[in-house]
Amino acid sequence: MTPAAALGLIVALSTTPTPANVRAAVERALPLLVKSAQGHVEKQTCFACHNQALPLLAMRSAKAREVAVGDDEFKEQTEHIAEFLGRNKAKFRKGEGTGGQADTAGYALYALELGGHKADEVTAAVVEYLIKYQADRGHWRTSSNRPPSEASPFTTNYLAARGVRVWSSTDQKEAGQKRLDAVRNWLAKAEAKDTEDRVFRLMLLQELGAADDEVRKAADGLAKTQRPDGSWSQLDGKPGDAYATGSALVALHRAGGMKTTDPAYVRGLGFLLRTQAADGTWLVKSRSNPFQPYYETGFPYKKDQFISAAASGWAATALLDSLP
Repeated sequence: MTPAAALGLIVALSTTPTPANVRAAVERALPLLVKSAQGHVEKQTCFACHNQALPLLAMRSAKAREVAVGDDEFKEQTEHIAEFLGRNKAKFRKGEGTGGQADTAGYALYALELGGHKADEVTAAVVEYLIKYQADRGHWRTSSNRPPSEASPFTTNYLAARGVRVWSSTDQKEAGQKRLDAVRNWLAKAEAKDTEDRVFRLMLLQELGAADDEVRKAADGLAKTQRPDGSWSQLDGKPGDAYATGSALVALHRAGGMKTTDPAYVRGLGFLLRTQAADGTWLVKSRSNPFQPYYETGFPYKKDQFISAAASGWAATALLDSLP
């Protein structure tokens, strides 16, 4: 065997998903995901879906599989998010919200859910906002254009709907259900245009209790867009990346019922293992036009660090889901 062939065999074996190399990949990824979340708390008073919600998703998934994550990390993040929401409680009660509107409110409630936070007056205020906000339109509309994570109406509606369903108080159940029913009517006609749409359309169908055949059809539609190298791309016809691939795998498994031993899932894991950097992260180039001042969190990739942190959260979660 030539040296080049031997090297190719080593690479192929190292990126064939096994419990051992998947766990090793996750253990490399988690420290910088934790650091990115901590770095945001140290530098900012606001909530950030990219540096808090998606790292928390990976951290919660790791905790469930006995991959070491300290309880203090969850406590620090949930306290920071709860304080941000609490400072704006009056605005939420009035239906005004904060920057990012339903996206921010929905992702923040999702992050609190991942962090193990308990319902209180602040979460009730955020739910009150979600019930009131754009109530005359039948569904929530994104107020941002920061692709991929804040540009899709399916993302907005999944996060808002989950927030209403999980966090509604007894007094809010009836009004909250009316919003969910309206979203269900909208969803029946809404068409997905890219991977973010397909991922969150599938998750929203499952969240709203859609019929099995509807969920299966949405899952099949997402699975069919997998690229030959095992990845998914954010935009059809573009190269695949860890954000699209990780989120697609998580949605297919958790909402679509795909087994992590399915050949499509295994190919996706192989792509993630091949493209993980030596420090445990995944680089994804930003597509958004920056409008906030740049700040460092300790995560690599400088001005691409926020989307890369989100991508690394999705990728680590997809890997973790394949472990026992």
